[in-house]
Amino acid sequence: MSIIDIDKWQEIFYALKKNKLRTFFTAFGVFWGIFMLIIMLGSGRGLSNGVSQGMGDMATNAMFMWTQQTTVPYKGFPRGRRYNFNNDDTQALIDNIPEIEYIAPRLQVFSAGENGNNVVRGERTAAFTIQGDYPDFNLIDPVNIHQGRFINDIDIKQKRKNVVIGTRVFEEMFEPDEDPIGEYIRIQGVYFRVVGVFSSKKNDQQAERENSQIFMPFTTMQQTYNFGNIVGWYSITAKEGYKVSQVLEKAIDIMRERHSISPADERAVGSFNLEEEFRKMTTLFTGIDGLIWIVGIGTLLAGVIGVSNIMLIVVKERTKEIGIQRALGAAPFSIKSQIVIESVFLTTIAGYVGLALGVGVLELINNILIQTNASTDMFNNPEVDFNKAISALVILVIAGAVAGLIPAQRAVQIKPIDALRDE
Repeated sequence: MSIIDIDKWQEIFYALKKNKLRTFFTAFGVFWGIFMLIIMLGSGRGLSNGVSQGMGDMATNAMFMWTQQTTVPYKGFPRGRRYNFNNDDTQALIDNIPEIEYIAPRLQVFSAGENGNNVVRGERTAAFTIQGDYPDFNLIDPVNIHQGRFINDIDIKQKRKNVVIGTRVFEEMFEPDEDPIGEYIRIQGVYFRVVGVFSSKKNDQQAERENSQIFMPFTTMQQTYNFGNIVGWYSITAKEGYKVSQVLEKAIDIMRERHSISPADERAVGSFNLEEEFRKMTTLFTGIDGLIWIVGIGTLLAGVIGVSNIMLIVVKERTKEIGIQRALGAAPFSIKSQIVIESVFLTTIAGYVGLALGVGVLELINNILIQTNASTDMFNNPEVDFNKAISALVILVIAGAVAGLIPAQRAVQIKPIDALRDE
């Protein structure tokens, strides 16, 4: 039987129209299965996007290390001792840990809201967070540079009084049409020249906090605000092929040795392994995605089984008709193909409608989130991967064919003489 046999298609449409209610509920089971699969896949991606956007383009193979009070007496030093990292520690880390890709010592002078307003320009005053950084920090936790540039190596070497300001700082300190590059702002009584304007790649509250920051050269901050050679904390990434946990373990051991900290003191050096947290998050979302597929495929199969059961009923209703066709010489393949095509047609149409409506609902949700400026810290841009959507549709078509095979096989097993006697 040709798939474009007009007579056969007319028979299929007639059969479907003859029992409209039954056809509708049969198709609805398949429609609902793929619709829910698409909605769940999109929701899972929305959760993943929300968390990922919250991280911006931060390197996932990064670690952070800072000082804390000692908790174990060691070499005559009491517990509860405070200490600081320093510039020599930075060089020691570089010299002794070849697995390090980028290392960025950091300092923070003031936080927004502490000690009143700390930034002045003309008659404008505001409070912002001031960070001392190396150029490598923008490779570990990048920002968008809208005007000018980020801190560079010459700024570090010459201890230049240059700063890169966030968009929130620009809005507070400058007119909207004003060019800030080359202009000066005063930070705690010291003038700095603006060399760049940046915006965060993160979202919502995290972005707001970063956009209210000012970056200056690390060495300039040490000298200007009398930090000496103190380092506040480190941002470090591992080279490709190496685990951050290896770098972190070596770095902590070096710091314990250099600052006379007991090897048994687990709290004196604070740390955060972003790679490990990112791996946990990736594993979590992989598990969620797998669970969604299990539930979705199960729902789809329930719909397809419904189609198969209905086709069995259809075959029983057409027993006499099938007997006449067999008596007139219709080949078994012709009988089977008609049943299978009808099953595939029903599941494909219902599946396509469910797929299209599911994608439409996700797009509607995304537009509502954008238009209402809803918080996207944990949910953003729900979408379905094109390959996954096509895979779901292909699975559905195959399932439709399988659903039709059982009733089709039942149809050809009916003997023509018995079929003609059926009432």
